[in-house]
Amino acid sequence: MNRVIPCVLMRAGTSRGPFFLREWLPADDTARDEALIGAIGASDLLQVDGVGGGSTLTSKVAIVSKSAQPGCDVDYLFAQVGVGQRSVDTRPNCGNMLSGVAPFAIEQGLVAAQDGETTVRVFNVNTRSRIDVTVLTPGGRVSYDGETGIDGVAGTAAPIRLNFLDAWGAVTGSLFPTGQRIDTIEGVEVTCIDAAMPLVILRAQDLGLTGRESPSDLDADAALLARIESIRCAAGRAMGLGDVSASVVPKPVIASKGDDANSITSRYFTPRRCHASHAVTGAIGVATAFALPGTVISSDLDQAGVRAISVLHPQGRIEVEVAVAGFGSEARVHRAALVRTARKILQGELHIPPYVFSNPMEGDKPMNRFIAPVAAAVMAAAAPLAMAWPDKTITVVVPTAAGGGNDAMARTIAQKLGPLLGQTVIIDNRAGANGAIASEFVARAAPDGHTLMFGYIATHAMNPALQKLRYDPVNDFAPVGLVGYSPTLMVANATVPVKDVKDLVAQLKAKPDKFTYASAGNGTAPHYAAELFKLSAGVVMLGAPYKGSAPAITDTIAGQTQLMFPSLYTALPHVKAGKLRALAIAGPKRSALLPEVPTLKEAGVDGVDVQQWYGFFAPARTPRPVIEQLNKALNQVLADKEVVKRMEEHGADVETSTPEKFAELVKSELAKWKGVVQRARLTAE
Repeated sequence: MNRVIPCVLMRAGTSRGPFFLREWLPADDTARDEALIGAIGASDLLQVDGVGGGSTLTSKVAIVSKSAQPGCDVDYLFAQVGVGQRSVDTRPNCGNMLSGVAPFAIEQGLVAAQDGETTVRVFNVNTRSRIDVTVLTPGGRVSYDGETGIDGVAGTAAPIRLNFLDAWGAVTGSLFPTGQRIDTIEGVEVTCIDAAMPLVILRAQDLGLTGRESPSDLDADAALLARIESIRCAAGRAMGLGDVSASVVPKPVIASKGDDANSITSRYFTPRRCHASHAVTGAIGVATAFALPGTVISSDLDQAGVRAISVLHPQGRIEVEVAVAGFGSEARVHRAALVRTARKILQGELHIPPYVFSNPMEGDKPMNRFIAPVAAAVMAAAAPLAMAWPDKTITVVVPTAAGGGNDAMARTIAQKLGPLLGQTVIIDNRAGANGAIASEFVARAAPDGHTLMFGYIATHAMNPALQKLRYDPVNDFAPVGLVGYSPTLMVANATVPVKDVKDLVAQLKAKPDKFTYASAGNGTAPHYAAELFKLSAGVVMLGAPYKGSAPAITDTIAGQTQLMFPSLYTALPHVKAGKLRALAIAGPKRSALLPEVPTLKEAGVDGVDVQQWYGFFAPARTPRPVIEQLNKALNQVLADKEVVKRMEEHGADVETSTPEKFAELVKSELAKWKGVVQRARLTAE
């Protein structure tokens, strides 16, 4: 049975996609993302089973709700849905889709329209930045008709003015996240900038290009695309974004001289194909880099005040008005504005197919739930599976959002595992419920070796120790092998006025609840570590649970929360970039990567020892020959010097095991953390 939800399909700027009120979509984020995949038809390249258009520009979604932020009218969450792959990425922003948010919000009754024009203050959830969007509302009604044209769109429409108020450093915490305006990556000078969208900007001439090439010509140059992607991934790490090989940010830009002193030519990538025109957020980043001195594309003019800059793209130009304050190295852009248009295409009901949902919409049929796995296991045992397996794509389910430490580790291993097994290995991020959604999905999957889980201490020890779940961490899984360990690090936002752990404890005792800690969710290692710290130090702190470490650490960097206990693997790039300050190691010994950082015991707080571990699991009853083959391939990957080096550089110690040894670890860890729950009187609330 199809799930039916309201939907408004809009052309916004040079993009197109469905707009939803948050309340129209499933409340659970995983089910929400699956609904978006079904809405767009992301499972195939042509997207014939949804409203997508077979392009990243027409595979976009806007989710709008009444704002929870002071001074803002609506919250806007942008989602980039995959083309030919089941993926939803909510890390980037889209300025084109943003231009449809205010008209949609007014028509849905979230904002009262004024007579003449209405300005809506939009809070972009992705980048935690504010934008004032002004639309024409004669007689208190949205007007889409007008004489404004934008390059890349046929016809004209009413103007929509976007005024970006604080988009600089919104994603990474800094306008120039590497600390420099020019970096050299793989022999090429680049500017890494975070202005509305994280970008890595390259000069066309440094790549042997004129910068005026057509998108089709650039897309046809496989060697060029491979080089750009290699530079992009290296830039992502330098910007503190971690492994961006599976992410759409940062976006690469190839720039060259414009037609005059106030224009710059840009070829914007999405990121592995050249944009047919140009993204709005990308245009702001390019205009910012052009207006400020010291970048690879700086203008010859060093002037303060309001300046109109033209970003020239394959289908015309985008006019960006930037306000510059200061000169030379002190120059800063503090506002950027531009004009877009939007048009409502249709409004009605969208029918979402049931196959996109991992959980049955009407509940499991009791007999099928128990008989299907058993029947599959019997058939698997009877067939010569060890000889035939694997005979299709292998899916590794990761229980956290893309961009976190678990996701980065899983992708690093998957890249090497596929060639060894002779099949494609893909990552399926199923964040939510502190790993329970992913765990339940894998526990119910066919035990044929084609669905695996990248589990860790939270999914198979901490969360099950804290609360009753719909899966058994021991009986519902077949352990494949251990991957390694990573110590837990206590970090603070770089601006928090705390000298060290002793000072933190003193401040918290003087003023309980002065600081808030972020966690990857209740029942995860950052949650346990924080609660053990509170218990051992005798202090009180508020907790803010997130759906994974990536959003938790992002908000800690942004200052929404002040403290966190992430794994060293997750935190290290941000500590090195100066965005987070390491206060202590929540483990038995110091880390060789941060030798100056004491353990919590050395800092005067004993009893907080949270060593995180990671490993691969298959569903229970997966045939023994398949488990052995997987264990052998996994251990071979973990013996690869490149993999070991990559993981060690991020603070994880690789350690392999047999399936039996890994099973023993899971049982002992589960018992250990059940004891901690009882002693500390922890709850899931």
